[in-house]
Amino acid sequence: MSLQPLSGRAAPAAIDPAFRRTKKRAVLFVLGPFYFLYIAFVPLFCGKRQGFRGWYWPLIKQACSRLLWLLSIRTEMTNADRTTLAADTGSIIVINHRSHLDGFALMDVMPDAKWITFAAKKELCDAALLRSGFKAAGLVEIDRKSGTVALETITAAVQAMPARRSVVLFPEGTRTGSESLGAFKAGAVIVARTTGRTIRPIVIHASDSLLPRGKYLPKSGTILVEVLPSFECDLSASVDNDVARLRGAMMAVFDEQADR
Repeated sequence: MSLQPLSGRAAPAAIDPAFRRTKKRAVLFVLGPFYFLYIAFVPLFCGKRQGFRGWYWPLIKQACSRLLWLLSIRTEMTNADRTTLAADTGSIIVINHRSHLDGFALMDVMPDAKWITFAAKKELCDAALLRSGFKAAGLVEIDRKSGTVALETITAAVQAMPARRSVVLFPEGTRTGSESLGAFKAGAVIVARTTGRTIRPIVIHASDSLLPRGKYLPKSGTILVEVLPSFECDLSASVDNDVARLRGAMMAVFDEQADR
């Protein structure tokens, strides 16, 4: 004889995880475009108001977190790493690039006390729907057709930033499909040496397994984000030496996780 709940009612059936994921994605497809347009057009009406960036940037951060939740994608970072980032000042953030999910994941795990901005290629900033939002958020617009001009633009932007704000740079320059890290460009190291800032390396794992190159709909899963100790450039050594040392430190962490 089977036992019935004391209330006399049957226990509610567990919701199928696959059904829950499908429902969340349906909400994303229906309401996502309207939310995106709201984010994009708010700066047109409020961008010149005092203190605008102070509440607009957290709004973008919340949007990134909601997007990942609707896609059933979790991000993981240790409490120690969150504490480290919250206290981080006077740095340039350098992160490896695995997929289009990387920026969203970084925004999701970033503590509120730490402000960041991204260097965006000029073509994105020229897009009609994105231009006002990107400029209002303080993204650093770079022209990749000229490496010298791009470096000068980033350097000037970093010099003008308050200590608690950091620009995020992807040293590989593009998404990397190899099993380990790709070759690093020297830009981040040159900017750090010129501005006197340290480099805060961050290593991201598994984002490419959720959204491989050529795919547009990510799978659900978990993205791990690790924060490395602060990296200081050695002005007595060459730029190439600093680049190799930085890449080696990040590659050791990336490969260790991949071997687990």
